[in-house]
Amino acid sequence: MSKRRTTLVAVLGLIVVVGVFMAIAAKVPVQRTARGMSADAPEDKRWQAVAPGRVEPCSGQIKVATAVVGLVDKVLVKANDRVSAGEPLIHLSDDELRARLAAADAQVAVRERARNEKSASGKAYNRRKAQDAVADAERALYDARSAVDRAAAGLRANGGPDADLTAARLALTRAQDELSTRQEELRTIEADAPLPTALEGQLSIARAEYTVARSALDKMTIRAPIDGTVLQVNVKAGELVTPASLQPPLLLADLSTLCVRAELDERDLGSIKIKQAVSVRAAAFPGREFEGSVSSIAPLVEPGRLVPPGTPNRTDVDVVQVVVGLTGAGQLSVGMKADVYFHFGQIVDR
Repeated sequence: MSKRRTTLVAVLGLIVVVGVFMAIAAKVPVQRTARGMSADAPEDKRWQAVAPGRVEPCSGQIKVATAVVGLVDKVLVKANDRVSAGEPLIHLSDDELRARLAAADAQVAVRERARNEKSASGKAYNRRKAQDAVADAERALYDARSAVDRAAAGLRANGGPDADLTAARLALTRAQDELSTRQEELRTIEADAPLPTALEGQLSIARAEYTVARSALDKMTIRAPIDGTVLQVNVKAGELVTPASLQPPLLLADLSTLCVRAELDERDLGSIKIKQAVSVRAAAFPGREFEGSVSSIAPLVEPGRLVPPGTPNRTDVDVVQVVVGLTGAGQLSVGMKADVYFHFGQIVDR
């Protein structure tokens, strides 16, 4: 009876040992998948590594913020609108600043009249004419920029041909060139001109105060820094915005070229090269692949934040940020999850 019990115990122990080995063998492919290789890689060897990522604009997202504290008066754009550099996006309430500008303008007129009562000649007269020309060019530039703003707002509100906007932009360009020319002439004349009189100095101060008031008024219009597409609008009319707001009033990006920022397992870093060909797959488009190549590899290893492909749970692995440029993004959207499959040694020469 004792021998039979001993035999039974030995058989049960053997079964347990075999089960442990089978469990370890079953985990090996999963661990390899979790660190970057796809589950079918040992069979067909199609991919050198696989990494999770997200679609983003190659130029990055621009958080368009305000330089001043203000109350939103008008939101001139909405998500998915295409905008041009310099186009107004959000307008803040500016009644007080317009009153200050009017006061500064009146002060300039008073000082200019007082100066003109005293005649000048020679180099002093030439400097006076050059200063007046610069002041006139600055005002023409302000007016041209306002005309562009009105034309852009009208086109966005009413649609139709953009001939008025094109003409306004050409006028703005000419005004900028004219101001640069007049400023250069003034610098040349001032180099050997006599010291200004008291009245001339007072006029220069009044004009500087007008410029400061005008600059403060311009800051109440939030403009597009680049040509791009509005990704997100986070404010409404009546809300208060500040430069320290945690959430920017507006997100903007150039969507003409898209990339995928992938998290490559550090153990696969040695086999990945710049310009290496990749295929990108997104769950939103099953059965489709988007082609691209590696455009940059970060020099920093950091903890991963995305779930690697083929793993049900997040794993604590260290990764390297790899940016992949797409040759044809198709319908991929910014922020979309995607998996990047690195081809074996295939380099894209472009």
